[in-house]
Amino acid sequence: MDELQEARFGDNDNLSAMVANLVDADLLVMLTDIGGLYTADPRTHPEACLIPEVCDINSNIDSMAGDTSGKLGTGGMSTKIEAARLATSSGVTVIIANGRENDVIRRLAQGESIGTRFVPITSKLESRERWMMSGLCTHGSLVIDNGAERAIVEQNKSLLPAGVKDVLGEWERGDIVDVRSLRGARIASGITNYSSKDSLAIKGLHSGDIAGQLGYDYGAELIHRNNMVLLHRRADATG
Repeated sequence: MDELQEARFGDNDNLSAMVANLVDADLLVMLTDIGGLYTADPRTHPEACLIPEVCDINSNIDSMAGDTSGKLGTGGMSTKIEAARLATSSGVTVIIANGRENDVIRRLAQGESIGTRFVPITSKLESRERWMMSGLCTHGSLVIDNGAERAIVEQNKSLLPAGVKDVLGEWERGDIVDVRSLRGARIASGITNYSSKDSLAIKGLHSGDIAGQLGYDYGAELIHRNNMVLLHRRADATG
C-alpha cells in the first residue's frame, strides 16, 4: 500500500493499535516485561499495586504510567497507554501483560485475568471511520480553539475556519488531517474540504468570508461533521 510506504510510526505500540483498528480486531495484547499498569513503577516502589481493569483512560491513568519503561520494546508504559487510548476508542479491548508469563497468550485467549485490561469506550466503528482514526494516512493537523473544541465534542458540530488557530503540515483537499486542541491533544480526525495552503489563508475567518479570501469556496466547513470521527471524550482531550 502506497500509504503505508510513506507512513511514519513513532513506536510499535501505536502501530499495533493502528493495525488492530484497521483489521477490526476484538482484542489487542501488548506484552512487556512488566505485569501491567501499576499505581507506580513496581521496580522502584514495592508497594505499588496492579490495576486489573481500566474503564476510563484519564489524566490519573496517564500520571500512573509516568516514566515507567521496560527493557523490551521501543516505548515505555506511557506509549502503551497512548496506544490503548486509540484502540479502545475504536472498540478494541486492550490487555497489557508480562510476556514472560508461561503460556500468556493461550491463557489470555481462554479468558484468564492477567495484567491490565482496558475496556472499549465505544462500539465498533465503521471501516471508514476506523481508517480516519488509524493515523496511517494523516497528513497534518488543524489546531483549534476551546470554543471549536466544545462545538465538535459536545454539540456534534462541523469544524469551521473561525475556530482554527494553526495549520500544521501540508495536504490537499480530500486528505485526512487530525484536529488538535490548544494543548496538542488529538481529539478528532477527518477529511478536509480545503488544502493546507487554503486552510492557512482562511483560518480564523467566518465562513461567509471564504470566497472573498480565496476567490472560490468548497463549502462553509473545513471538515464536515459527516466526515469526522472523534478520538475520545472531552475529559481526555483536555486533561
